[in-house]
Amino acid sequence: MKKWRSVMLGIMAAGAVFALSACGNSGGSKSGANKVTVSMYQPGDKPKNYTEMINKVNKEIQKKYPNIQLDMKFIAWGDYTKKLSVMVTSGDSYDLAFADQYTTNAQRGAYADMTDYLKNGVAKKAYEAVDPAYWKGLEIKGKIYGFPINANVYARDNLAFNPTFVKKYKMDISKVHSYADATPLLEIIKKNEPNVVGFGIATGYGVKDRAVEFPLTGAFPIAVDASGKDSKVYNYYDMPETQANLKIMHEWYLKGYIPKDAATSTAVYNLQDDTWFMRQETVGPFDYGGTALKNAAGGKDIQVAPITDPYKSQAQSQVALWTISKASKHKKEAMEVLSELNTNPNVLNNIVWGVQGKQWNFTDKAKGKIKTTSEYKPGYFIGGWMMGNNAILYTQDGVVTDKMIQERNENIKAAKQSAMLGFIPDTSTINTELSNIANVYGKYGQLLASGTADPLPTIKKMDAELKTAGFDKVVALIQKQYDAFRAKQ
Repeated sequence: MKKWRSVMLGIMAAGAVFALSACGNSGGSKSGANKVTVSMYQPGDKPKNYTEMINKVNKEIQKKYPNIQLDMKFIAWGDYTKKLSVMVTSGDSYDLAFADQYTTNAQRGAYADMTDYLKNGVAKKAYEAVDPAYWKGLEIKGKIYGFPINANVYARDNLAFNPTFVKKYKMDISKVHSYADATPLLEIIKKNEPNVVGFGIATGYGVKDRAVEFPLTGAFPIAVDASGKDSKVYNYYDMPETQANLKIMHEWYLKGYIPKDAATSTAVYNLQDDTWFMRQETVGPFDYGGTALKNAAGGKDIQVAPITDPYKSQAQSQVALWTISKASKHKKEAMEVLSELNTNPNVLNNIVWGVQGKQWNFTDKAKGKIKTTSEYKPGYFIGGWMMGNNAILYTQDGVVTDKMIQERNENIKAAKQSAMLGFIPDTSTINTELSNIANVYGKYGQLLASGTADPLPTIKKMDAELKTAGFDKVVALIQKQYDAFRAKQ
């Protein structure tokens, strides 16, 4: 699931003091006798049980690597992208950070090359445990600069519904297959629940439909069809499906189904709260339907309706990555931490489920079956989608069955790869145009996605400015490279 991408992915976002202190001084350091503190920056709030959690985790790590002390550092979701950018561009010596703009920063030389550690070094076992599709999507000129979370290698965007209101108004979610299908349900909420947000979105939200991939990431309105039915590079906002969805979003906005400040708001609609009726969430095989959302919501049975097709995609390969600063003084130790997060169940599970004996207990240790306690609730664990290899996560007894796990593995094996998986364009000759396009898109993207702007006249105006910014040149270059890439597949 996501956060920013989802959700993000979706994804799916703590002042000036941090920005100053972070630069050049946030990397690992010596801590105690012969110990190296490995810094690990990530978005989100610090867990309320952090001290107990990190002590447990470090005790486990030190069984294999006695010289390592892990120190997690948390930055609010709404601030993370900006503050990470400051760290990256300033050459900060942090050790580990949850990646943003992987391709761009890797090509700039901001990240350490992990290739030897992965293929022949301390993280070889962890490397081999990851679905090969991830590595295909991360390799840049034969090098790898990020470690992916082995989890939802394919995923679908879903409309997720608050069960409080689904049950109250006897709604049938099985009939929802698109944005349009959700309109009658939003009408019910608007009429009967004036204090509830119909569609809980904020800045960073993106409209999705079918299987579309973005060669330059979602930061640019350039798209291809993941199914491979054609190899044309499109302006995403000129695609008929996109325009149809944006018209629906605008209608929802005018009717009050969407917050009036959605284009600029950083509001967070917590899963466990009844402040929202519908959200957009990315769900993949390791989420077991809505099970992962249910856990994140403290037991609230979130219901989901898929609106896109499942592909092992370029976007999913990069949705959750850990990177190491090129300036880090402890690259080997950072890779050893990543190795433990991806091969040692005792390390990963005491982060994702909380502390053993407090948030959960074994029911069958041999099978990795657990039961959560009343202390397992939001604020006492960190989401598995952003931490480590989900294949070594324990599963809830009576919630995730052996059959569900078997289906998960079969579905992953059977999932198709996006036609664009592994395509990372060379943009070195169009940096000026990309900067100009980003500026134009920054003016219109959120106004369109949030439904704030009337789509057709706004797209017409945006397209004119994009053309002046060099959009045609960029598309032509990406098309040439994509054609060459497809010809080799």
